[in-house]
Amino acid sequence: MLGSGSPRRRELLAVLGLHPAEVRAPDVDETPLKGELPRIYCNRITSSKAAALTAGDDEVILCADTTVALGSRIMGKPSDIDEARAFLQKLSGRRHKVITAVAVKNSERVWQKDVVSIVQMKRLAPQELEGYLASGDWQGKAGGYGIQGLAGAFIPWISGSYPAIMGLPLSEAAHLLQAAGLEIWGKS
Repeated sequence: MLGSGSPRRRELLAVLGLHPAEVRAPDVDETPLKGELPRIYCNRITSSKAAALTAGDDEVILCADTTVALGSRIMGKPSDIDEARAFLQKLSGRRHKVITAVAVKNSERVWQKDVVSIVQMKRLAPQELEGYLASGDWQGKAGGYGIQGLAGAFIPWISGSYPAIMGLPLSEAAHLLQAAGLEIWGKS
């Protein structure tokens, strides 16, 4: 089961040849705690998502969270176009971190790992910023952008995992899924 409503995570699992029988997005409060640092926040939210879902005897559940951080500031999913504009103006011309935590659980235990990538965003010209905002591609995306969409043209450099920046670190997810007893590579 995929414990996420993210279509990108579903696409990334398909790369591993996995097609979840069920998709259930857990309802968790994603409000950062006062003074909470981005990596701690991302891991806490992922743990909360995993805890909110019950795994049956033969079931494996994958949950994840992706957080964009500029220094110690958490940039979640913008609530509206003005917040998206503010996020992108702050990220423009700067490096920032993208943290994705993934949790895999079965009926007996939970495995969790996080991946931190560094992303450089080019300096955005006003017409680029407004054109991107008008596209609506910012909606539902941490930091107000998705590297796999139109905003990919704003990213000249990354250090880390491209799929993790998209929302699911494939290498780590595959390892955790195997630890939980799911066969990936030996499937016919």
